[in-house]
Amino acid sequence: MKINDAFWGVLLMALGAAVLLAVRSYPNLSGQPVGPALFPSLIAYGLCAGGALLVWQGWRDRADGPWLEWEDWVQSPHHTRALVALLGSVVFYILVSDTLGFLITALVMMMTLFRSLHVAWGRSVLWAVVATVVVHFAFYKLLRVPLPWGVLTPLAW
Repeated sequence: MKINDAFWGVLLMALGAAVLLAVRSYPNLSGQPVGPALFPSLIAYGLCAGGALLVWQGWRDRADGPWLEWEDWVQSPHHTRALVALLGSVVFYILVSDTLGFLITALVMMMTLFRSLHVAWGRSVLWAVVATVVVHFAFYKLLRVPLPWGVLTPLAW
């Protein structure tokens, strides 16, 4: 789907304005010319400037085509099924990860995504297990992100 750049520009400018509004309440460090609001403010100004450029570009190109244009892949059942599997897996994770735990939920998600892309069953299982273990190790052990254990709580390490 092709959406005119002006839409994304307005969205980026709104995000930048929201960040600028939020960091106004950040306290200044005593005796320092900079505080915790400096870097978020710089990023917000960059978002606003980039958004303004996108609005200008989109407004300039508005005569070249429609504001919203569907791509050819939208009519492909294969691609549509893969998109539905992706979005459904995110909703599935949100709904059941606390109950089932990360390991089981991620394994089911990965297998569903691989199968939606017509990966063979053996490879789907292998790569789903590998990806789940690698992601769990990276987030749980290295980054210390508290992932849910769910039904596997007695086996938590």
